[in-house]
Amino acid sequence: MQIEQNGMSHVISVEQAKTLDGLFNERVQRSPQAVAYRYFDPVSDEWRSHTWEQMNQHIARWQAALTKESLVPGDRVAVMMRNCPEWVMFEQAAMGLGLVVIPLYVDDRVENATYVINDAAVKLLLLENSQQWRQFLTLPDEIEGLQRVVILRPFEPDSVDACDNVRAVSAMEWLSAYASEVRHINSDPDSLATIIYTSGTSGRPKGVMLSHHNILTNAFSCLQVITVVPEDVLLSFLPLSHTFERTAGYYVPMMTGATIAYARSIPQLQGDLLIIRPTIMISVPRIYERVYAGIQAKLAEGPGFSRWLFNFAVDVGYTRFECQQGRGYRKLSHVLWPLLKKLVADKVMGKLGGRLRMVMSGGAALSPQVSRVFIGLGLPILQGYGMTESSPVVCANRIEDNVPASVGLPIPGVEVKLGESNALLIRGPNVMLGYWNNPEATRAVISPDGWLNSGDIASIDAQGHVTITGRLKEIIVLSTGEKVPPADMEAAILRDPLFEQVMLIGESRSYLSVLAVLNPARRQEFMAHYGLDDDLTNEQQRQQAEKILLEKITRQTSEFPGYAKIRRVALAQEPWSVENGLLTPTLKLKRAKVLEQYQEDIDRLYAGH
Repeated sequence: MQIEQNGMSHVISVEQAKTLDGLFNERVQRSPQAVAYRYFDPVSDEWRSHTWEQMNQHIARWQAALTKESLVPGDRVAVMMRNCPEWVMFEQAAMGLGLVVIPLYVDDRVENATYVINDAAVKLLLLENSQQWRQFLTLPDEIEGLQRVVILRPFEPDSVDACDNVRAVSAMEWLSAYASEVRHINSDPDSLATIIYTSGTSGRPKGVMLSHHNILTNAFSCLQVITVVPEDVLLSFLPLSHTFERTAGYYVPMMTGATIAYARSIPQLQGDLLIIRPTIMISVPRIYERVYAGIQAKLAEGPGFSRWLFNFAVDVGYTRFECQQGRGYRKLSHVLWPLLKKLVADKVMGKLGGRLRMVMSGGAALSPQVSRVFIGLGLPILQGYGMTESSPVVCANRIEDNVPASVGLPIPGVEVKLGESNALLIRGPNVMLGYWNNPEATRAVISPDGWLNSGDIASIDAQGHVTITGRLKEIIVLSTGEKVPPADMEAAILRDPLFEQVMLIGESRSYLSVLAVLNPARRQEFMAHYGLDDDLTNEQQRQQAEKILLEKITRQTSEFPGYAKIRRVALAQEPWSVENGLLTPTLKLKRAKVLEQYQEDIDRLYAGH
């Protein structure tokens, strides 16, 4: 009844769904012929779609194949594929049989994936291609307990002999040609649905155990914060192994009957935005930062008037936003907005498909400058906060109550408070069951009365808006005793498009320094402009480059306290990536690993101090 009153009659409630596969089943019953998923078929070179009923028929085939593998409820199965309808088919088929699904990052190192498979005693693994399986077989460590490997794409001709044919089979051969109705044998909302391994910026990843109820309540609470309707189209490009995408970009649309389109790849994202023309977008800050950097680069190449007009449009748009939020006053310049919208904002929004009505950002802090540009152009960007251990959403800004510098208010049903050292504590039905096979780690973060310690430092204003100010473990404590959260300063430096990646250092030192990776294209321009060799093997040239970069960094960080002044910079020659082990699969910096790899440079930065 309450759902009807709130205008949410299209939304499937937690009670109606009971489980995540029950949610899918209820959606099929309600809107069987509506388009559920769109995807690009490389064979026919065209975009195709599946209705909810067609998806259900495919799921039946996947489930029939799974039943032949002697699996029992509670067994773990894993999927290591890019986002596609088959990812959903596999997961829904497995959950209907009471199996526990473990998502793996396609871009993760094979050693990490092997650890997860062994730690969770995975019995069946779904891969995208046979090349992935060949990489597993190159490792000296045996994958224990894995009895079947299903490979979605046809085997490459030169890989059949190399593959372990006892366990590996192509999905084409493995899938049943015909299947009856989809089974839903589990009706316990509190049963384990998935184990999601946190990528971990240090040490081995931990398996976060989430129940059906954890995720369903989180998805439903999200829909009480933002409005999603059956007519909405979401473009999915964050990996489904990322909890944010899985809850907000997979289960939330399913709960409302919206359509999901799977992007071809990040490099093709610009083209996909123009083809799909999404109405809602969910992303991590890096994507918005890239769009912002692209806009700034184009403006830098154009005439001065274009820059002035763009900045004026953003200023007028942002003051309109502040006025609408009740934090500002109407200005005479606001009468110019219709013209500025047509001349500036509509052109930028057109490159994002032209239909976006709101975008969400989570996973890391979004630079206020980046959010200001999007909001100023008339696109509400709603920053939120969450963590895998909370299914994941904890807080979110609302359209009518958007404080961009904050992560918003707690979502309905979730409580927050500040603990020791201002750590953000979280309690609600979304808090995990615990860490897989690790009760000691579980006790370390969840109190006996159910409060989850996020490990993030926060502040809460009088209205309840939460602002994340740093990580407990990432705070840099200088030898002077001053404490510096690195994230804000790093974000400030990255506003200069010359910098691609940066890491602040200075733990137990008398001053701060920075390790920096330059944007590849802008690096060439920078070197050419100052007459420097690209490899900087000459000591004098290296010092000259670092001096110029330090001047740029100083300008970007001028608003920070005096004790937080950056005094030295070292230039890294290679980008930090998942492949070289310096980024997690969610693109978070492995600070300890970076410190270890660049120890020689760091020693040079502090020589004599």
